[in-house]
Amino acid sequence: MKPFRLSVLIAGLAIPAVLMISPGLAEPMKFTAKMDGAHEVPPTKSKGTGLVTVTYDPDTKTMEWTLKYSGLTGEPMAAHFHGPAEPGKNADIAVPIPDTKSGSKGSATLTDEQANDLASGKYYVNVHTEKNPDGEIRGQVQKTSK
Repeated sequence: MKPFRLSVLIAGLAIPAVLMISPGLAEPMKFTAKMDGAHEVPPTKSKGTGLVTVTYDPDTKTMEWTLKYSGLTGEPMAAHFHGPAEPGKNADIAVPIPDTKSGSKGSATLTDEQANDLASGKYYVNVHTEKNPDGEIRGQVQKTSK
């Protein structure tokens, strides 16, 4: 084999090998969900509002979130990520939010299917109270720019 062809062949094999061992190639993705009673299905008359910020790391498959809200009719009984569901549709719980205090943070490891649903905008978040056990405020999780 001629020296030039051999060097091209070696380079062609080495580059993919380096890429395979390089950690952290995928950029974390950021999402938000603005919650209110009008987006619950069916809607509530709640004056409560909320915001969930989410970061998903494709390398570790970890979703981290911060839950904030105010103006609810009472203390939250539960909060969850639901999916897969388009806006205006209901779905089963996909990821529970164990700490329902405003300002709480949490994380979960997602399956590939859950990560695809999150990235496709098919997750929503809602907060449940005694007065609104099916959900008082809700917001669709949407990808944000960097």
